[in-house]
Amino acid sequence: MQVFNDFGRYCRLLYQAIRSSTELKSYYKNFVSEMIKTGYDSLPIVILAGVFTGAVLTIQTSYQLVSPFIPNSTVGAIVTQSIIIELAAVISGLVLAGRVGARIATELGTMRVSEQIDAIESMGFNSVSFLVVPRVLAGFVMFPILYIAAATMGVSGGLLAGMITGQVPAADFMQGARTFFLPWDVIFGMTKSVVFGFVITSISCYKGYYASGGAEGVGKATTNATVLSCIFVLLSDLLLAIILL
Repeated sequence: MQVFNDFGRYCRLLYQAIRSSTELKSYYKNFVSEMIKTGYDSLPIVILAGVFTGAVLTIQTSYQLVSPFIPNSTVGAIVTQSIIIELAAVISGLVLAGRVGARIATELGTMRVSEQIDAIESMGFNSVSFLVVPRVLAGFVMFPILYIAAATMGVSGGLLAGMITGQVPAADFMQGARTFFLPWDVIFGMTKSVVFGFVITSISCYKGYYASGGAEGVGKATTNATVLSCIFVLLSDLLLAIILL
């Protein structure tokens, strides 16, 4: 079946990437470049998504919890916990699946159909260590940093939304956030971001590396990479919640 064939080639590519990870000299410059493309260039969209997610969550939560028996600090607790545990990692992952994943699949797919990868290998370079390893490692390193940015801006956006609308005073919001804060929540969110970074970059590298069929094949590989990355981000989110919570 095609599914098992794809899974086998994916595992083989990962195995080659792990074996090639010791060849630091061959991918160091690409690794630095990929960290910039994956992390720094993605900061604006991640920050924007975090701020608006936190703001909307605060407004909706305060709307649903209108009761004299429920203190305003509850809104801060719910918003902070939701962002740190779930939304900062998942929303960032889905956004980056479209931005980072599509870019990786398009780059590698174009190199494959234009025979640039074959040219790299004919010159004696290891194409996996030169092209795949730096992109996957950049996902490992930069996705947790992007998660921190999304979580920070999400909580800040929620705090500002409560202040601007007058629904939740800043002191009450921060009281709820501090009261129910647990260090494990941050560790859990960071773990998610590392897994999501690996899932998105490895799937996108696989789809792009084995692309075929010219421009149409590159477009198909890019679409498949984005869709599969989103699916496996959600699936891994569920599995991590079952295992770690």
